[in-house]
Amino acid sequence: MSDKTIKIGIIGAGQIANMHMRRYEKIDGVEIVAVADIIKAKAEKAACEYGIPNVYDDPREMLKRDDIEAVDVCVHNNKHMPLTVAALEAGKDVYCEKPMAGSYPDAKVMLEVAEKLGRKLHVQLAKVFNPHTQVAKKLIDNGRLGQLYHARSTGFRRRGRPYVDGYGNPAFVNKYISGGGALYDMAVYNISRILYLLGNPSVMRIGGKVYQELDMNEARREKSGYNVEELALGFVRLDNNITLDIIESWAIHLDKFAGSTIFGDKGGIRMDDAKETVEFFHIIDDMDANTIIDTGDAKHRWKTVDEISDAYDSPQHHWVRALQGKVELLPSAHIALNTMLIQQGIFLSEELGREVTAEEVDKLSQSTTLQGEDVYTDDNILLERAMQN
Repeated sequence: MSDKTIKIGIIGAGQIANMHMRRYEKIDGVEIVAVADIIKAKAEKAACEYGIPNVYDDPREMLKRDDIEAVDVCVHNNKHMPLTVAALEAGKDVYCEKPMAGSYPDAKVMLEVAEKLGRKLHVQLAKVFNPHTQVAKKLIDNGRLGQLYHARSTGFRRRGRPYVDGYGNPAFVNKYISGGGALYDMAVYNISRILYLLGNPSVMRIGGKVYQELDMNEARREKSGYNVEELALGFVRLDNNITLDIIESWAIHLDKFAGSTIFGDKGGIRMDDAKETVEFFHIIDDMDANTIIDTGDAKHRWKTVDEISDAYDSPQHHWVRALQGKVELLPSAHIALNTMLIQQGIFLSEELGREVTAEEVDKLSQSTTLQGEDVYTDDNILLERAMQN
């Protein structure tokens, strides 16, 4: 354990990368040494804003630096695997944006390479670090829910499809670059949080359905080649007699979903992301009781009275403290891989029209990663190419 400064290189300088860089600015013991983006002007802009001394337009050149010990990969989904593997093979530990990759086989390769080389691999599962998630974890770990048996993962947007509804760029909604839609953009946060709270049980069987039904701006549909799902549904059979149902919306005619829930034989919890609260449903002296837990107060008390470090304040805080040896890295890559197995299983179930086993997902899923120089090609050019094909 040490207070040494962790020197990081960033691959990508877009919207997500800027979010990561702003977070690193607030963390003691980390220095961004270099930023690489195939559009050099974006990297130069980020370097100017965050005081980063070195700029590259080719990530491969940045990875040759001996002073970088960890790399943060912030590019679109189907570039995650090749860039993560390149960084791992260059002797760097890697933090990768969510989802882990554009397909389950690609995510599996990432974890296999990391473990083979003895490198750390961390995946951006932001909701794992939310205060209300940590409160829920404490309730579960202390046995307040008893034996867990069912969970529900929910994510809601009424009309929040990237690009076609005004947010983000066309690459978010084209499978050639993104691999998927609502399942990959938002459900990854909710499913991974549930798996974390359940102890990341093995996946047995998956059934699912996806939809793309609502009208959208036709000019933006045509420009983006929108071909991903806006609503995803799933039912998953997990180990230990646990089941999980999933509903994730980018666009739906409704005002809200209730929050994600977990049920045990002694109690249940509902997490409200908007309010950052946990509702605890239980029985006291044969009377039904509903308790709303003040998660903000709990987190403040843990940090001040119990002197808990900032290692669980965000995925970036956790990454830096793990690299410093102050905490053990949470198994985010294993949770993210299990999440991708479920997501891929929903797509495969839709394709085959039936429930599928985890073994079938592993056997039948195809890599969607970009190959060769496409990995280092601007997304706008890739989008044009995809539209032509």
